[in-house]
Order: sequence, then C-alpha cells, then structure tokens
Amino acid sequence: MIGHRLSRAAAGLALAGALIVGTAAQAQFSGSYKFLEAVRKADGAEVTEALSEPGSTVVNTRDLSTGDTALHIVTARRDLVWIKFLLQHGANVNARNNKGETPLQAASNIGFVDGVELLLSLGARVDEANSTGETPLISAVHRKDAAMARVLLKAGADYKRSDNSGRTALDYAQLDGRSNPVLGEIETAMRAPVKKAAPVYGPKL
Repeated sequence: MIGHRLSRAAAGLALAGALIVGTAAQAQFSGSYKFLEAVRKADGAEVTEALSEPGSTVVNTRDLSTGDTALHIVTARRDLVWIKFLLQHGANVNARNNKGETPLQAASNIGFVDGVELLLSLGARVDEANSTGETPLISAVHRKDAAMARVLLKAGADYKRSDNSGRTALDYAQLDGRSNPVLGEIETAMRAPVKKAAPVYGPKL
C-alpha cells in the first residue's frame, strides 16, 4: 500500500516536472518566434526589449523552417542599420541556416556589396561554404557579378577553393570565358604580389 502511494507520488512529481519543462520550452519558442517576427517588421522597440532581458540569447535564435537568424533576415532586406545593431548585441556573424548559408553568403547571393563589406569588416569569414560547398566567390562567378567578386578577392577569397563538385571559382569563370567579367577580376588577383609575413624579431625559442 505504502509502495503504491509512493509510486503515485513519484508519478505526480514526474508529471509536474514534465509540465514545467513543457511550459518553459513553449515560452522559449514563443519568445523566439515573437523576436523574429519583430525583426521582420523592423519593430525596434520590441526587439530592444527582448535583447535587454538579462542572460538573453534570443539574438541568435533560428527560424524553425529555414534556420535563418535575425541577422540573415535583415541581410536579406539589405538593412545596414539593423545588421550593425544586431552585431552590436551579440549576433553570430558566421551563423548558418538550414542550407548552410551564412549572412555573408546571403548578401553575396543578392549582390548586396555594402552588406558584404560591412559583414567582412565585422568578422565574417570570406570563404565559408554552404552545404553544397559553394563559397560567396563561386556565387559571384555564377551571377557574373564583378563588383562582388572584386570585394571578396580583396578580402582574400580563395579562387582555388572547390565546391562539392570539385570545381573552383576559377574553373567556373574559365568555363564561361570572357563573357564572364569575374574572370578578369580573378586574373588580376592571380597577378597580385603575394604578401610576405612581417619579420619576427627576437630570440627563437
């Protein structure tokens, strides 16, 4: 009898615990959804309130269907002010969505040169590839976007890095030939002198 009561009590505690965890998860999901919706609507007041909560990590929350973070969302709408704002509040500049795309790749894919320059200046990795191995530079080659390629190459983009098919940005540009202005940008980068590392003085250990 006592054992039966203890079992019932344990079951009750387990149920209560599950309800608490479920409620907390639901609240977290609700908070994340509201935050991303506020970002989409450019609701500065609501976003600022969410970010100001102690210990909040909502700035890097992801959309359940796409994996996009708030930084992906504002990059897609070419919003430099919001990009700066989110990065100042701890947004991960190299976060990936469900396609493996970073905000830099999202900016490159839409020809958002100013966005790419800003993201690079704030720590975005220039050669980060998506799930197909496509880098921002390869994307620029496919779109024949010479201006984008110039910015990426200046930032050190590797034109010899291959995608999952084994082809590089240089390969794709050469396949297009002179009809693709990016080929000229890559050839210019190839002729550029290699920067030597600064000499290190002092005793060798």
